[in-house]
Amino acid sequence: MSEIYRLTVKKMPMEDRPREKLQLLGPSVLSSAELLAIVLRTGNREETAVALAQRMLNDFGGLRELQASSVGELSSVKGIGLAKAAQIIASLELANRLVVTRSANRTIIQTPEDAAKLLMTEMRWLQKEHFRMLLLNTKHHVLAIPTISIGSLNASIVHPREVFREAIRSSAAAIILAHNHPSGDPTPSAEDTQLTRRLVEIGKLMDITVLDHIIIGDGRYLSMKDKGIL
Repeated sequence: MSEIYRLTVKKMPMEDRPREKLQLLGPSVLSSAELLAIVLRTGNREETAVALAQRMLNDFGGLRELQASSVGELSSVKGIGLAKAAQIIASLELANRLVVTRSANRTIIQTPEDAAKLLMTEMRWLQKEHFRMLLLNTKHHVLAIPTISIGSLNASIVHPREVFREAIRSSAAAIILAHNHPSGDPTPSAEDTQLTRRLVEIGKLMDITVLDHIIIGDGRYLSMKDKGIL
């Protein structure tokens, strides 16, 4: 560890203080550790906020892994309590929602590949099964991409009521179901197929078309529509 990280932030040269750097030069010049240090606000008796942030990034393996971590996992880190853990998760979730919103606002889904590209970057790294849904209008513009449920390492539990409540709330004309397989293999299970067919039938009754079910693996995906499962 360099000598600067043994100093308190107030004793750092002005140009090395994250908040002052952000004010003077803008956020783009700051490292991930410096940005995270601003979220943390303070370090501990042994480390500045910057050093603590860098240690967390190193130990967890990066921002993606931090985002996938629970409050309990983060708060177990020396110098990170429940409050700081919640601040980290909230800030990363806001950043993720901004990315999704920007992508969704300019996205029209025309093919299964379009849907997969929209979801792949985030969902391929998730360590638990997340069941999500693309809500589409009559022209297949993406209205929103809500997370319906989060399951265990290898199972996502979702009820049709939760799926169609979100669709009705957003006045969606059609939906595309999506979930990830943490194993990296997007091959659908028997439960995946059974759930999909059930949701398709319920969608017909409610006049909300289930266009597809995309399963996200590690850098690859499977479209149940393309496979003839729907």
